[in-house]
Amino acid sequence: MKRILFVCTGNTCRSCMAEGIFKDLIEKDVSARDSFTAASAGLTAFDGDNASENAIRALKDEWAIDIGCHRARRLNEREIKEADLVLTMTRNHKDSILSVLPEAKSKVFTLKEYVYSKGNDPAMREYNYALDILDPYGMPLNVYKKCARDLRETIGHLIKKLKESS
Repeated sequence: MKRILFVCTGNTCRSCMAEGIFKDLIEKDVSARDSFTAASAGLTAFDGDNASENAIRALKDEWAIDIGCHRARRLNEREIKEADLVLTMTRNHKDSILSVLPEAKSKVFTLKEYVYSKGNDPAMREYNYALDILDPYGMPLNVYKKCARDLRETIGHLIKKLKESS
């Protein structure tokens, strides 16, 4: 089973929404259900923090996905080494991981970079920051829902790509 690790800053918004969406979509896909698993963590997370109220509400309102039991976890080297694929929400998250663990370069990407790459060098110097998943932290619910829809669309493509490469 391939382990996908989603990473953001605090593990209370984007990465936990990505994990919840991924698990929901995988559970509904019989052909992928036993092939992939997901987890999430944050670079500066406070262990045990709840998912933000708006992150919980956005997923519940949009797709009846419940991440209310999520507890934030700070990213550690062991998790990176054990993951088959580490997908960050921004280029800065990716760069932070690779500055500590450069040997993980072959499996650390931004989510959109990995999904939408057309064979370009993943370490491209001219990074398109439009490939970042914007942080909804502290914003109104509609911003969280927009972020969640962006994540769901991208993760749908991610699952197709993972299935094709398995």
